[in-house]
Amino acid sequence: MADADLPEGHRSGFVAVGGRPSVGKSTLINAFLGQTVAPVSPRPQTTRRRQLGILTLPEAQVIFVDTPGIHKPRHKLGEGMNAAAEQAFHDADVLLAIFDLTHPPTPEDERVADTIRALRPPPPTLMALNKLDATPPGRLTNRRAAFRSLLPEAEVFPISAARGDGRDELLVRIIALLPLGPRYYPEDDITDSYEREIAGDLVRAAAMRLLHDEVPHGILVQVDEFKERNGGGAYIAATLFVERESHKGIVIGKGGAMMRKIGTEARKEIEAMSGRKVFLEIRVKVQAGWRDDERALKRFGFKP
Repeated sequence: MADADLPEGHRSGFVAVGGRPSVGKSTLINAFLGQTVAPVSPRPQTTRRRQLGILTLPEAQVIFVDTPGIHKPRHKLGEGMNAAAEQAFHDADVLLAIFDLTHPPTPEDERVADTIRALRPPPPTLMALNKLDATPPGRLTNRRAAFRSLLPEAEVFPISAARGDGRDELLVRIIALLPLGPRYYPEDDITDSYEREIAGDLVRAAAMRLLHDEVPHGILVQVDEFKERNGGGAYIAATLFVERESHKGIVIGKGGAMMRKIGTEARKEIEAMSGRKVFLEIRVKVQAGWRDDERALKRFGFKP
């Protein structure tokens, strides 16, 4: 649709979605879009880079910016992730801060709030209190007050990103806060990432869901080949990097069992995302200390 054909009052803009790791940022964006473009797992730091989720409606185009979780960095990768999130906050037309209602505010939640309060000037800010469905009703009032005290000027929306409670009301308010404007992307686009990049993210997310706590944070996935097959479908070859030799054995598993589980789960998600059959081949390599190695970070596409 040409800009001249857009309805009067059409709104568009960028909505930075921020919060500490594992509060449901990617889950909410995927729910708004109706399909997976952002990787999801219960492990922290599933999202390592900025990614757009583009929701085009007759009256608006909402461009969600899925940001890495704000956290206390322990290496150069973490510093870069925080910087990417802070830049997205600064550039946003609307800022959506997400917090987890099932726990009282954590030091990382306070770090998120501090980052937002430091913005000059701050964009219009909304607070989504997620996991409403998993929070005991008797704790709602106190938890809501505790989170509200972190960002007193923000409008508060208790929601369940997964179940849907409060999602529609939140989206209506987001659209109302966007400036009047054109569509920045074609209406069929749902992300600025290529299938190759999303496939790598989905392999990593599958590994994070299936592996023990000591392994996932040091996992990196690089897609080496992404080819269309003549008979239909796609062939994907990916390398899963770990930081220690001992982690390599955990990822592969006894007789390759864990690797097969990761491959099967990731393949199903890639097929659901791409709408076609996929043949996925994964190998494991060790890249010691890559999260603190500026050369390795640049090689893998991160900005230290």
